[in-house]
Amino acid sequence: MAAAITARDLARRYGERPALENLSFDLEPGRTLAVFGSNGAGKSTLLRLLAGLLRPHSGRLDVLGAALPKEAWRVRGRIGYLGHDPLLYRELSPRENLTFHARLHGVVGERVEQVLGQVGLTDRADDPIRELSRGMVQRAAVARAVLHGPELLLLDEPRAGLDPAAVDLLEPLIGRSSGRTRVLVSHDVEAALADCD
Repeated sequence: MAAAITARDLARRYGERPALENLSFDLEPGRTLAVFGSNGAGKSTLLRLLAGLLRPHSGRLDVLGAALPKEAWRVRGRIGYLGHDPLLYRELSPRENLTFHARLHGVVGERVEQVLGQVGLTDRADDPIRELSRGMVQRAAVARAVLHGPELLLLDEPRAGLDPAAVDLLEPLIGRSSGRTRVLVSHDVEAALADCD
């Protein structure tokens, strides 16, 4: 079986400062890779490279059978990305944000309502994002990341701002039981290791 992700001698820098150097790994489909490191160690940079949002300065990167960044267009719809920024329009409601995202991916409207229920936002689905708590915004961001049924999840601190009940609520969508290939960045080593294979 081909690897979901293959990275060889991957490097990315910001000016003269290296963010990643000579990074190589393979991740098999359905498996989880947890990435740890101090602030500024390149964890978020790695996720952005894997999502096709940044270009590596050197090395080779294959994601879901596509050579990135050249073929990023082939896999963008198969990747769910949850970064530090929730990538939601603050003036729009969760429902409006998800409807917009659904249209980009050709997802039917019923799926929007289903995912809103799965993340526990049905009662606040029409309130502007700017009026929601940090945890609710994070749940809406998770809904956006999984709405289109991606095979690969790139998750940067997915539990940030969530209480234990919300973590349990989101487990079927982004946790081990989702069955998806995942790259998980976390400062919570214990929880992330428990979430890995």
